[in-house]
Amino acid sequence: MGGSEQAALHSGSLSLPVTLPLVLLALIYTRGWYRLRKTLPNVIPTWGLGVFVAGLLSVWIAIGSPLADGDHERLSIHMVQHLLLMTAGAPLILLGAPVLSLRYGLPRFGCRVLASLLRCSPARTIGHALTHPAIGWLAGTGAVIGWHVPAAFELGMRSYAWHEIQRATFMAAGLLFWWPIIEPRPGVSNGPRWSVPLYLFLGTLPCDALSAFLTFSDRVVYETYLSGSQLDIPPLRDQETAGALMWVCVTFIYLIPAVVVTIRILCDASDQVEETQG
Repeated sequence: MGGSEQAALHSGSLSLPVTLPLVLLALIYTRGWYRLRKTLPNVIPTWGLGVFVAGLLSVWIAIGSPLADGDHERLSIHMVQHLLLMTAGAPLILLGAPVLSLRYGLPRFGCRVLASLLRCSPARTIGHALTHPAIGWLAGTGAVIGWHVPAAFELGMRSYAWHEIQRATFMAAGLLFWWPIIEPRPGVSNGPRWSVPLYLFLGTLPCDALSAFLTFSDRVVYETYLSGSQLDIPPLRDQETAGALMWVCVTFIYLIPAVVVTIRILCDASDQVEETQG
């Protein structure tokens, strides 16, 4: 990585190219959300705008705010960024049902182009394949485990380009992982709802394995943090903190939708029994 790229990476001067696209997405979504609320109020929830913007804000905090500079100094900061992208930004964005709102928020020409693209058979086939639960689980697991293999992790820390690819991978994997759970396109389902709790449980396993490895390892896994300042925190202690953060956050964040879906399934089953008996 060149000297100018290294300086840009650590100074936060690249935050503008992150901020502007996120602001543009927020404006397009807001326009589409407003139009849908006026014409089709039952299609998009009133709280959709809030959760979508909260998702974009999570992404900005992770990669566009001053926090973005700290992942070369502390593994725990890297872990916070990782969690913000995959377990906060991605699900919040999908909860806002972004496909419809972004489509209706585009100018007329862009709306027609996007509508044609979504209707064409190859795009629908690819989209259906990418949003399959198996692909979502593999994407989430691959991003979590793959980028934390020491050789891959160090590559991301040394190279600006690979660092950005790492972040983009976390975000894309998060969207693919959460899509089968949230199902942001009305009327389009990728599988039975009873499979969601099992899917989430399986999703915690690679995170639990990685967090346990980081927390209980008796050595610093990544050389990057041996030479950093660590802000007066011993590298091994910082690594333990990163592992604990992953374990606690993933456990609770995955547990919440699993419980919600389970309760809904049980309530629906109870209603069906009452209707049958009645």
